[in-house]
Amino acid sequence: MRRFAVEHQAVRGEFVLLGPAWLALREHSDYPPAVRNLLGEAVVASVLLASTLKFEGELTLQMQGTGAVRLLVAQCTNDFKVRAVARFDAARFAEGDSAMDFSTLAGEGTIAVTVEADKRASRYQGIVPIDGVSLAASLEHYFANSEQLPTRIVLAADVAGAAGILVQRMPQAGGAQSGGASADAAAAESARETLAWDTYAAASAALESLAADELLARAPEDLMHRTFAGLDLRLFPAHEVQFRCRCDRDRVVSMLRSLGAAEVDSIIHEQGAVTVTCEFCHKPWRFDAVDTAELFGAAASHAPGSPALN
Repeated sequence: MRRFAVEHQAVRGEFVLLGPAWLALREHSDYPPAVRNLLGEAVVASVLLASTLKFEGELTLQMQGTGAVRLLVAQCTNDFKVRAVARFDAARFAEGDSAMDFSTLAGEGTIAVTVEADKRASRYQGIVPIDGVSLAASLEHYFANSEQLPTRIVLAADVAGAAGILVQRMPQAGGAQSGGASADAAAAESARETLAWDTYAAASAALESLAADELLARAPEDLMHRTFAGLDLRLFPAHEVQFRCRCDRDRVVSMLRSLGAAEVDSIIHEQGAVTVTCEFCHKPWRFDAVDTAELFGAAASHAPGSPALN
């Protein structure tokens, strides 16, 4: 992930290119090509969104709709550790079908962006309708409505990688001039505003012509200088993005305790153990009768089993 800014103008952005992190994320999953590519776009989008914020915690991008992809979740921490999962209707995918468009994949529904900050224990959520054109268009709508920031986003993904660019027109530093400001100062401020809008418009137009394979293959420096041709562009140091699942024993224990001793014991009687598999990394967490006795107390392992199947 690399941030960039146009010097002396209120225009900034981020570029994300995923290779090993994308491959590691998909190592234990098998998605149809259309689902895989949409999931890759969502992972990149979560990194782009997280990179625009100053927080310590986790950002979650969730899409839920009536299309072939019922649920899609991509998460990125403030230090750019990502994970993601998609649930889809397998019956709607013909073998080898990779041409399903976004409107068919997503259908009608919502996209939610949730930010959970660790230190302040605070939570923010913005929700927008799914746009029929693309995931990028839906997120541009999110920025326009939730953040009031003109934003242009381009996303792409394939079997080998995923990439994206976000460009934003930021509020002009300093704001409006006071009533006593000179006419020259006011004119200079107006000129800076016009220049920043022109720069943002030119960058948006350049991104419109950017093909997906070009976004995935070209180096960040080349793409940035093409998008902002002739401008004084500052590229900041790169930050590594990694796949990292945050499932752990404590979270699984908490979930099992929420089920209650009777329910967990019925599974033990029926199956010999309780196995919880993480949807993100597919790691199995296994608890036998001894483990669950420690969770609920010795009495739990002696409770009568339930006849229900689990």
